[in-house]
Amino acid sequence: MTGKNSAGILGTGFCLPEDKLTNFDLEKMVNTNDDWIVGRTGIHERRIASEGTATSNIAFKAAQMALKDAGVEPDELDLIIVATISSDRIIPSTACVLQDMLGASHAGAFDLTAACSGFIYASSVAAQFIQSGVYKKILVIGAETLSRFIDWQDRNTCVIFGDGAGAAVYGRVDDGYGMLSFDLGADGSGGDSLDIPGGGSLHPASAATVKDRLHYLHMNGKEVFRFSVKIMGETVLNSLERANLQKENIDWLIPHQANIRIIQTGAKRLQLSMDKVIVNIGKYGNTSAASIPIALAEAAHNKTFKKGDILAFSGFGAGLTWASCIMKWAKEE
Repeated sequence: MTGKNSAGILGTGFCLPEDKLTNFDLEKMVNTNDDWIVGRTGIHERRIASEGTATSNIAFKAAQMALKDAGVEPDELDLIIVATISSDRIIPSTACVLQDMLGASHAGAFDLTAACSGFIYASSVAAQFIQSGVYKKILVIGAETLSRFIDWQDRNTCVIFGDGAGAAVYGRVDDGYGMLSFDLGADGSGGDSLDIPGGGSLHPASAATVKDRLHYLHMNGKEVFRFSVKIMGETVLNSLERANLQKENIDWLIPHQANIRIIQTGAKRLQLSMDKVIVNIGKYGNTSAASIPIALAEAAHNKTFKKGDILAFSGFGAGLTWASCIMKWAKEE
């Protein structure tokens, strides 16, 4: 995927709501306990957006940080892509709301829905536009306020998810750096394993859908776990092959923060020690499309990466979808 216009990350940013919901807080809300949650997920606490805070609000803060880090002004942006499953409204897109908030008057804007794989899906779109020469600067954001869609009576889901946003500005980088390969996939037959049934054309909002709690996130945990354990390492291997690289070439793995056991299993398959894996699930829980860019941005701002490092991203989630990419870090620190 390298060539005349190599596409890479110019800057990153993230935003996490201030309010924390700990496992001990959840013990007072639902039949669970800290040992049960940590043992099965690795999560100790998660962030919850305050009342009145929309996905666009936290996306805006992450975007501002990324633009500043990249040295890019909003009016230089050609395109804004927001990966989310918790948009402000069905229409308009959160990306259009964000475009106005930023004053990015020259940018096209759209949302992309691929759940926890969304940031990588969106990054693959950005890379194609830059490599083809159509656009020069693209803002990609993964942002979620999943707390708005959680059934706080369901201990199988309420302990897992949190709110947050991560952003990256993509642009042209030195040849041989940036995005080297992608692997995108889907298995729609597993769509019912993780969904929000109500509110769409299949089950339009009604008194019955509210009564039946169809507007909350529903998950078959066993099915999703089985799928994720299999696919996390497999998709990275596919991306490595396309980049003509081996497992040994990976300097850092940035996985979707779904479950510590899934992350550990994936790292083992890739023969990576956990000190080469970026993990923040204990602090933030599963933030869906935001989890990879939050982990990326947090690590980047901590000076974790050096120019030339090989980064592997791996995402998987509702759809069912999966995605991975291999990137040669292009940013000078």
